Amino acid sequence: MKNESEKKETQNPEEESSSSEIVEKIQQLGQSTIPQAPDSNIHVLSIIGQIEGHIQLPPQNKTTKYEHMLPQLIAIEQNPKIEGVIILLNTVGGDVEAGLALSEMIASISKPTVSIVLGGGHSIGVPIAVATKFSFITPTATMTIHPVRLTGMVIGVPQTFEYLDKMQDRVINFVVNHSNIKEEKFKELMFAKGNLTRDIGTNVIGSDAVEYGLIDAVGGVKEAMQKMKELLHDNDRQSPVIQ
Repeated sequence: MKNESEKKETQNPEEESSSSEIVEKIQQLGQSTIPQAPDSNIHVLSIIGQIEGHIQLPPQNKTTKYEHMLPQLIAIEQNPKIEGVIILLNTVGGDVEAGLALSEMIASISKPTVSIVLGGGHSIGVPIAVATKFSFITPTATMTIHPVRLTGMVIGVPQTFEYLDKMQDRVINFVVNHSNIKEEKFKELMFAKGNLTRDIGTNVIGSDAVEYGLIDAVGGVKEAMQKMKELLHDNDRQSPVIQ
């Protein structure tokens, strides 16, 4: 019988090198080159932190760069091995146009899509959450609904306010068209006073988001996977059979 030290000495050097590389990747990137589910037909896409648009955010900010996400969504649509997409959301919001671009891209994917709001799906994260075929929110997750705002220098002319108003209408119309919430209710939540410190808007928690019709159901990963299997099954039944 070999003792533990002898076993370590006889370990393949290539295996040691591969193991150390994986550990290093996990430490630096939070992931390894080994796929978590190599035979899975479901792709998981994460939208974390602040959604970065046309302006680069400071390096200390945790961001999701929309120019990285758009090509991934195109690749998902073109890849026949990927049959469904799960969107994981924990975002504070960010660039409105970038967020709407992601929302439109997700909504236009032909494959079944399911979103899970974890932690928070705030601001422009709301349209992204409802862009999928079915949406979930965990019991403790929140969604902040508020009017569109600009940061930095703003030119105080009527055209600026008209631009903001039209951008806000785009957000409202998208959310209403891709969820079960009524436009009046969504506007009521958006313009409510006194719910947020020094601001207007509403912070919606878990089951409340479902009650308002904003999100389809309360649930997490297990429920999302079950729903995805249902959508994939329905998709297979609707697909034409070539004989």
